Amino acid sequence: MTTRDTGTEQLIKNTAKHLFFAEGKLHATTQEIADAAGVNRTLVNYYFRSRDSLFDQVFNEAQESLVNMLDEVIESDMPFKQKIENLISVFLKESMQYPYRELFIITEMNRKDVIDSKKARAKKVNAFLKQIEFEMDKGTIKRMNPRHFTLNLFSLMAYPLVTAPLNKILFGMNDDEYSELLEERKKLIFETIFP
Repeated sequence: MTTRDTGTEQLIKNTAKHLFFAEGKLHATTQEIADAAGVNRTLVNYYFRSRDSLFDQVFNEAQESLVNMLDEVIESDMPFKQKIENLISVFLKESMQYPYRELFIITEMNRKDVIDSKKARAKKVNAFLKQIEFEMDKGTIKRMNPRHFTLNLFSLMAYPLVTAPLNKILFGMNDDEYSELLEERKKLIFETIFP
């Protein structure tokens, strides 16, 4: 029985992840992935059977990684303001590294009609919504439906990433200049929520 070279397998996965999430090439072919990884296309098929299988694996890992990252911040015991500041920082840092990841996940969820129906997920979200409501009761943040607070927070973070190509053209900015703008945005978002 032959042993699999997990280093090559991981290289192919990481390359696909970079093409999909960092470069926005959601429709990269098996050959494009192989070329970018510096391997033969038959190796991609050997490890993943097909491009769709690789795509599904990268999608599932990306979804799990994003959920785990958000859970780690949301479930932490730190004070609410610090938790939100950390959430903004972590989300934007990850999203700047992989600007197309959320778009990729949403596209795939719509394509596959994927809905995470786990009760544990609902419990975590409801616990976070209760924290938000508690902070509203204290007067820390403006009163609204806690779901709107969450939607507003993620909109402030995600929209500039999803529309980055358009914004760079509109503002006449290169990648580095736009990254600087997004770095400034971390503080701006926090100050918008907590004036």
